[in-house]
Amino acid sequence: METAMPRLTRDQWAMQMAQLTGQRSTCLRREVGCVLLNERGHVLSTGYNGVTAGMPHCNEMVGVERKDWDFVTNPPPEFPHACPGARAPSGTNLDGCHALHAEQNALLQCKDPWSIHAAYVTASPCMTCTKLLLNTSCQRIVFLEPYPHSAAQNLWESAGRLWEHFIDR
Repeated sequence: METAMPRLTRDQWAMQMAQLTGQRSTCLRREVGCVLLNERGHVLSTGYNGVTAGMPHCNEMVGVERKDWDFVTNPPPEFPHACPGARAPSGTNLDGCHALHAEQNALLQCKDPWSIHAAYVTASPCMTCTKLLLNTSCQRIVFLEPYPHSAAQNLWESAGRLWEHFIDR
């Protein structure tokens, strides 16, 4: 008799979906995914970071696959459409980056921001995205990687909402 795989928790499932969604990113800096759920755990919308519709993607290359490079051991070639913020470290030169954040794209796709209960994000939201989510009914932000600044977390928690670092056990 075969034993069944253990069922994923809702947090595991939603975070894996956020990670998969982030793989659609067109940003050179990082791949971020966001999934918005309602109180029953149903998906309301998803988003990933990338330039606005109709603009050339920062990570467009000719004849080179993204899987063939990384920034440490095998740096990528020059990208003809890279924005001014493409090489800046995470959390810096945000105005030089032409990408919308994953949370912003998910909010734009969400039919009813007042039905949002939780946001699952592969990186904790920046201050701007935190303020946008505060203007919805979202009560929980669950993330994988912490953002380099704590001001967004402080603002979110000052509103009595949950800011949770996801650690899969």
